[in-house]
Amino acid sequence: MEEKFLQIDENKIRYLESGNSKKTLVLIHGLGASAERWDKVIPLFAKHFRVIIPDLIGFGYSDKPLTDYTLDFFSSFLEKFFDVANIRHPILIGSSLGGQIAAEYTADHPQNIEKLILVSPSGVMKQSTPALDSYIMAALYPNEQNAKNAFELMECSGDNIDEKIITGFVERMKLPNAKLAFMSTLLGLKIAKVITTKLQSIKTPTLIIWGTNDPVIPIQHADEFVASIKDCKFLSMDNCGHTPYAQDPNSFVTIVLKFLKVH
Repeated sequence: MEEKFLQIDENKIRYLESGNSKKTLVLIHGLGASAERWDKVIPLFAKHFRVIIPDLIGFGYSDKPLTDYTLDFFSSFLEKFFDVANIRHPILIGSSLGGQIAAEYTADHPQNIEKLILVSPSGVMKQSTPALDSYIMAALYPNEQNAKNAFELMECSGDNIDEKIITGFVERMKLPNAKLAFMSTLLGLKIAKVITTKLQSIKTPTLIIWGTNDPVIPIQHADEFVASIKDCKFLSMDNCGHTPYAQDPNSFVTIVLKFLKVH
């Protein structure tokens, strides 16, 4: 897995790359996360695809400019990232906030995405949940205990959270402007219109995956996505919380490869 950087406008953007297939798979992380969130599935996908995983602008080790982090801003970032990285017709997987960004981008650029996979996407839930509150608290007051509490709540499994996830999150949230980008994104999500109307213009074949025990964005919010996207399949993953690809990577990759008809 290679760490790379590119320039978008005045900002340095970090991304990871693995695999050398002609087919490109792009993975988009959620709020407050980074490319590392996909660590467990990257080597599995890299057997079949060229896998590209950016740190979204404002997050991870990408630059964090002082700006309004709206959904339009992120969708425009994705367009520029594809352009600068010379990515054409990728398969796009987005988790949580990354799912909402991926859906927004695909709705606006239907011809650019080959297939779309959304994992517990945000976009229809307007009220917070205790797990999300705990995560926001950990982002604003980043220490190991707060982060541990938040990730344990989000996974909802009772298992110990990998120390690397906790220390990485705390380290990133202490970077200059990290909290500002996090809070600006939250406010941007709050004022954004519910995504349902946008979803109706997605023509791209879409798969939605949701953890049955997701306490951050509960699984009942899947209904609006499934009802709104025309060509849409839905699969739930048992005994998983908000990030099923981190909790059960093998099952997650099997589900995705089956949808993509890769054997």
